[in-house]
Amino acid sequence: MQKSQKLTLAVLIQAALISTAYASEQSESKGFIEDAKGSVLFRTGYINRDKKAPGVKDQSSAAQSAIVKLESGFTQGVVGFGVNAIGDASFKLGENKNANNGMIPKHAPTAENPNGDAYDHWARGGASVKARVSNTTVEYGTQVLDIPVLASNTGRMVPEYFTGVLATSHEIENLEVIAGKFTKNQYSDQINSDGNELDRAVVWGAKYKFNDQLNASYYGLDSKNALERHYVNANYKQTLANDSSLTYDFSGYHTKFDKNASTYSATGETAVDYADTGIAGVEKTNNIWAISGTYNTGAHNVMLAYQQNTGNVGYDYGGNADGNQSIYLPNSYLSDFVGNHEKSAQVQYTYDFGAMNVPGLTWTTAYVYGWDINVAGKTGEGKENEFFNQVKYTVQSGFAKDASLRVRNSIYRANDVYDNAYIGDTNEWRLFLDIPVKLF
Repeated sequence: MQKSQKLTLAVLIQAALISTAYASEQSESKGFIEDAKGSVLFRTGYINRDKKAPGVKDQSSAAQSAIVKLESGFTQGVVGFGVNAIGDASFKLGENKNANNGMIPKHAPTAENPNGDAYDHWARGGASVKARVSNTTVEYGTQVLDIPVLASNTGRMVPEYFTGVLATSHEIENLEVIAGKFTKNQYSDQINSDGNELDRAVVWGAKYKFNDQLNASYYGLDSKNALERHYVNANYKQTLANDSSLTYDFSGYHTKFDKNASTYSATGETAVDYADTGIAGVEKTNNIWAISGTYNTGAHNVMLAYQQNTGNVGYDYGGNADGNQSIYLPNSYLSDFVGNHEKSAQVQYTYDFGAMNVPGLTWTTAYVYGWDINVAGKTGEGKENEFFNQVKYTVQSGFAKDASLRVRNSIYRANDVYDNAYIGDTNEWRLFLDIPVKLF
């Protein structure tokens, strides 16, 4: 593990010293103020989960947020310096008596309200400093991450924040190399800047564009006292006649869980109190991979995907490293189809209404079926399925350009063996109205 980290850091340092055949990002800097950017995203969001099991409360949340992002440019010179800031301010819409879906923070439970009252209003955020040499940037502070092994959840009202340092290098054309270390993790519904109590997460990786058709990437993560994770991806696009194409994609994770990591789907040898704690007490491993093929012609896009787990635990993520976003695999909607030993297959169809003179409007529908799930403490085969639909409209021009409305629905069902081990039978609606405003 340490050898891999040291090798990646060595590559970053070496790459910064290499003379490249294309322009340096730092040499093109216009200045601290001149390259500055600022924006605010006004978001209205609603999530409702209709829980079908007897005695299980439905979950409903609604809120209004403003997400501010400020980025300075870099000072000129061999080494450029700059600062960034990101933050959000929100207030709830309605009572939100049973929020419980990762969207709105709640006060500590009381005897009168064991579920905890939702905050009326709240604000979060942070800042970072950055430096750039040639085509290599290092940033330290509060950040929103988009790394397959450590990703910020952006599917709620406000983004998940990580605090730490991240170096990103583009010294070699078509190659991006990253390395970083993070010590705080704040999920979307948490006020505490380290609400997930992250000890230490070290990340590294690279992605390379071979040509316009082929891309590949590898990323790694070492989350102290939680897990060690590796991710690979390869994507190839084949051009066909009449502006059609076929895209083939392979992606997969290998995860080794520490014996003290919390998991929800361990089987085999486990501690006697596993049912109460979720801690297996012994190291567990998971391999999950997926392959998909996507055919695109005109306004039509059809994808077929197959996904499979092996090992003695499912692909668990929440609470071990991040807020449930590090699942860069195709069979991921309300359910991620990550049960122990689970296999799943999907068919997805997307239509672009631009072909009917309604540019900016798209509809996606998908069906995923999962089977062969091993459930701790139960005999028999666990099964689950989800029917997904989403309609999204983005304004293409005018004063409201780039404003968007997204309406999403999932109908999720599991058999008796798996029903209480994961999400449970649920009908879910998500509605998000986004209005971006450019400040400068």
